[in-house]
Amino acid sequence: MKQTPTSAQLEARRRERSLTVKRVLAQSYLWFLLLLLYAPIVLIIVFSFTKSKVFGNWTGFTVQLYENLFTGYDRVAQVHVDPNLYHSLFYTLLIAVVAATFATLLGTLAAIGIYNMRQKQRKAIQFLNSIPMINPDILTGISLFLLFVFLGISRGLTTVIIAHVVFCTPYVVLSVMPRLTKMNPNIYEAALDLGATPFQALRKVMMPELWPGMLSGFILSITLSIDDFGVTFFTKGSGGLDTLSTFIYADARKGGLTPELRPLFSLIFLTMLVLLIIINWRAARQAKQGAAKK
Repeated sequence: MKQTPTSAQLEARRRERSLTVKRVLAQSYLWFLLLLLYAPIVLIIVFSFTKSKVFGNWTGFTVQLYENLFTGYDRVAQVHVDPNLYHSLFYTLLIAVVAATFATLLGTLAAIGIYNMRQKQRKAIQFLNSIPMINPDILTGISLFLLFVFLGISRGLTTVIIAHVVFCTPYVVLSVMPRLTKMNPNIYEAALDLGATPFQALRKVMMPELWPGMLSGFILSITLSIDDFGVTFFTKGSGGLDTLSTFIYADARKGGLTPELRPLFSLIFLTMLVLLIIINWRAARQAKQGAAKK
């Protein structure tokens, strides 16, 4: 004889169905967001393997665009790739590396100084440090543009590097501060007591402890510098200096994008992805080693 489910059993089944529906909806929402985020990147990578100048028009698989990018010459059309693309790529990488290096050094020293302040002063400075990060890029770019004009400084490579250091430094401070809070505050004083100079204690004792945060801030600064458009546009001047973002902007205004940009975007994305995987793998390995020692 078939037993009639009790009210408790019916309620448990209802809750289970409700949880299943919520889980399906949550996963569907997550996959939808991931699709919106990564579909454009996947499309760029896919269409970097076709020769069509019109994005979205598949004319057959080929690595011709990659060959054009590395050789600088389109042997099919017998024309050279726009040399401004390579100039903009060079200046993009140069500005990113130089700005990230200075921002990492300044941000690390600033984080150490902020950490050693009194609590009220530390909170006030941390609040001021967060303002540039939430400030729109266009406001930062216009502000720096007006500052350089007021000071009579000719805009060019130097002003772009200074501008990139300015907006990257707060992110380095934010990356280094958590490492400072985890670090034993007595090791610096112990190094001084053992005869080290302040610089030696900073370089040989504190820097190795802060290295993961510094590396994260450095990579984040490079990414932000490569990605920036607003600040660069207002501080580069009219001397012909272009980064990838300003070159793409000028190229798009001509009615289309240089096809070789597609393989370039793909290589940049894959490079950053590999770096991210390596960093996460090393962090996970260090965490396992630390747990094993304990």
